Amino acid sequence: MDKRNLNIAVIGAGVIGSSVAKELQKELRNSNITVIADAFHEDTASCVAAGIFRPGPSFKGPTREITKQWIDYSWNYWSKIMNSSDAAQAGIMPLPVYIFSKTNYHVTRNHLIEDLVPVYRECDVDELKMCGKGWKYGSYYLTLKIECDKYLPWNEVLFKQNGGKILKQKVESFSSLKDYNLVFNCTGMGSKYLCNDHDLVPIRGQVIKVNAPWLKTSFYGDYDTYVIPGMDGNATLGGCRQYDSYNMEVDKYDSASIWERCCDLVPSLKKAKVIGHKVGLRPHRVPVRVEREVMHGLSVVHCYGHGGYGVMVAPGTAKTAVQIAVDALKRNSQSKL
Repeated sequence: MDKRNLNIAVIGAGVIGSSVAKELQKELRNSNITVIADAFHEDTASCVAAGIFRPGPSFKGPTREITKQWIDYSWNYWSKIMNSSDAAQAGIMPLPVYIFSKTNYHVTRNHLIEDLVPVYRECDVDELKMCGKGWKYGSYYLTLKIECDKYLPWNEVLFKQNGGKILKQKVESFSSLKDYNLVFNCTGMGSKYLCNDHDLVPIRGQVIKVNAPWLKTSFYGDYDTYVIPGMDGNATLGGCRQYDSYNMEVDKYDSASIWERCCDLVPSLKKAKVIGHKVGLRPHRVPVRVEREVMHGLSVVHCYGHGGYGVMVAPGTAKTAVQIAVDALKRNSQSKL
């Protein structure tokens, strides 16, 4: 099939769908690409996430090699933007991180990025005294942060400038997309119903947004405790990981726990002004689903199930998803010769 005649739909406008749309415009330049979603920008789960580049052990692709490829490619992608003149507008910033533990040194190490980031080392005795009391183990590293409330609008402008189209609409079934030759499913938790995928499970997260302009470094502690500063002087405090919970309401007990743990980690937060509370459902699947499937006679490439690491690794999985589609198009073209 002539690539110039391809009508392609990307379902989902979070960071995964946004990244797939951008990769498509690079690889299939003359195609007609439409992003279809019922939620955009700040209404997506991507904008609840703090967006720090820090993979966790629950993130897994189909193999260890592919998982590492996704992470490495994504690091280079985000780093390129961070080192460009578009960094501030795109919401990409460098970020130093301390990760402390009162019980176990191994939880302060991250084998997925130790060979990737410019600095990753063990903390010294003085650094362990920087925060609250009792921190026995720690590591320090330099990473980056992606703020999706800036990145998604920035990327959408580029997408439209390159001829992309936006359609606000809820997709109830793949059968409603028969006008398209190719569909990319980037609907996150929506895939549980759209694909009837029982392996996709929500992991509920809740955070507190505070104004803390003096914070320039991120801190992690035990029990999924984190303090992550942003560009605008605000910081994200977390967190919780509640498996198979669909509760989208702010829970006062979670808020109290997050506040207590974060203030224990970074005592200066006690003077921070609380701006608000946010809740999101992380679409967790093992492995992350990046594969092609024919549904209702339609070629569909799935890209979902990233859990809490979608913002971080979106470029890498998007590249794989688009390459799967390109390879399928080549095979179809050759079979018709």
